[in-house]
Amino acid sequence: MKALGEFEVWFLTGSQDLYGEETLRQVAADSERIAAGLNESAAIPVRIVYKPVVKSPEGIAAACLEATASAACVGVIAWMHTFSPARMWIAGLQTLQKPLLHLHTQFNRDLPWGEIDMDFMNLNQAAHGDREFGHIETRLGIARKTVAGHWQDPAVADRIGSWARAACAWHEAHHLKVARLGDNMRHVAVTEGDKVEAQIRLGVAVNGYSVSDLGDAVRAVPEAAVDDLIEAYESSYELAPSLRAKGAEREALREAARIEAALRTFLADGGFGAFTDTFENLDGLRQLPGIAVQRLMADGYGFGAEGDWKTGVMVRLLKVMARGLPGGTSFMEDYTYHFDPDGPKVLGAHMLEVCPTISDAKVSCEIHPLSIGGRSDPVRLVFTAGPGPAVVVALMDMGDRFRLLANEIDIVPSDEPMPKLPVGRAVWKPRPNLATATEAWLMAGGAHHTVLSRAIGPEPLADFAEMGGLEFLLIDADTTIRGFKKELRWNQAYYHLARGL
Repeated sequence: MKALGEFEVWFLTGSQDLYGEETLRQVAADSERIAAGLNESAAIPVRIVYKPVVKSPEGIAAACLEATASAACVGVIAWMHTFSPARMWIAGLQTLQKPLLHLHTQFNRDLPWGEIDMDFMNLNQAAHGDREFGHIETRLGIARKTVAGHWQDPAVADRIGSWARAACAWHEAHHLKVARLGDNMRHVAVTEGDKVEAQIRLGVAVNGYSVSDLGDAVRAVPEAAVDDLIEAYESSYELAPSLRAKGAEREALREAARIEAALRTFLADGGFGAFTDTFENLDGLRQLPGIAVQRLMADGYGFGAEGDWKTGVMVRLLKVMARGLPGGTSFMEDYTYHFDPDGPKVLGAHMLEVCPTISDAKVSCEIHPLSIGGRSDPVRLVFTAGPGPAVVVALMDMGDRFRLLANEIDIVPSDEPMPKLPVGRAVWKPRPNLATATEAWLMAGGAHHTVLSRAIGPEPLADFAEMGGLEFLLIDADTTIRGFKKELRWNQAYYHLARGL
C-alpha cells in the first residue's frame, strides 16, 4: 500500500485528431505504460491514474473539470506525447483547481538512429509539443511544477514524488480545521496572523474554543479510558520511578492521561487536524498538556504552542507530506546556542511539546516542575532527536503575504550529556554555518517556533509554496548574506507588484 494511497494523481496526455487512429492508439498505449510505470515507483506515494488521451478543447475541459470535482484526485500530471495545439488547453487550464505537474518526457529513452522515419517523428513529438504546452501555461500564469527527464529515471520519480507529497498537503490544507484553545501568548508578534487570509490562501479554517470546555471534558473522562492510556504509557515508554504503580506521583500520570483522553475526544468530535494551547489560559486544567500533545503529534496532529496556529498548521501539513518516510516531524523552537568556534550549534527544544517521532530510541516518561503556567508539575516525554540531515520550517504573516522560510540543518549528538534538561530536544548545525544561517533567518523575519522534520527536504516545501502562492525562502549550504539580501529585496518588489492596485 502506498503511503498516501487513498489519493490519486491523474495522468493526462495531450494529442490531437490530426495523426489518425493508429497513431492515437499508440499514444494511448504508451501513455498508459508510462502511468503504470510511475505507479510502480516506491518514490511516488500516491496512485497514478491513467486517463484517456485528450484531443480536443471539449475533452480537455471535461477532464480538468472532472479532476477538480474528484475528492480523491489531488493533482494532475500533463504530458504532450505528440503536438497538442495549446489553445485547446486554455479553457481546461483556467478551470483546473488542482495542482499541476508538467512532465517533459518521451516514451523511448534512446533514439533508434537507423530506423527513424517521419512516422516515428510524428509519434514522438514531446520535445515539440511540451514547448507549446509550456508556452500557454506561462501565458496564462499557471502555477505548476515542471519535471524534465525520462520517465524511467529514478530522479524523475523522486521529483514527482516530492510534488505529490506537496499536493497531498495542499489537499489537506483545504480540509484542515484548527482548534485554538485559548488565545495567543500576550504581546507576542510572530504568532499572530490573518486567519481570514489563511483560509483564502490555503483553505485552513482556524477557530477559537474555550479551555473551560476542555476542562469539563477532562473531568468527564471515564476511569477505564485512563486505565487504557496508562497501559499504553507503560508499554511504550520508560516510566520514571515516581510515575510507576504505587509511585508518589502516579496520580499526576493519571491526570495527564485524562487530559489526553479529553483532547482526543474533542479533536475527533470536531474533525480537527491541528490545535493550539497556551500556558496563559489553563482554565479547568491541572497541568499544562505535555505528554498528551506529544502523543497526539506522534499520531499526526498538528500543534502550535502559545496559540501559534500557523506553526500548528505547518506541523500537520509536513506530517502529511512525510507520511511513510522515516525520521519524524515535530513542533520545535530554537532555544539557545553553543558558540564554540570549533563547532557552533543550536539547541532546539520547548518547555514540553516536542514530538517523539524525531527520536530513534525508546523515550522516557518523566515529571518535573514547570516555572510558568501556575499549575501542577506536568508529565512529559524526554528524549534526544536522532542524528542526520533535517529541515526547520516557519510560516510567517508578513502583512501582505505569507512567507515560508526553511533552513537545511544537520542534527548532531550533543558535545556532552544533558541529564538536567527534562524535555525533548535536538542539537543541530545549520547550513551553511550558524552565523550565516541565523543572520539570514533574522533578516527574513523568521519565527522562533518552527517545524523540524527529519523526513523531508526543501523540494516539497517549495512545491507547496508554489501551489499556494506563498513566498518561499531557503537557507542552505550555498546561502550567502549578500545573495540572501538581494533575494529579500527582489521578493519585496515582486510581491508588491504582484498584488496589483
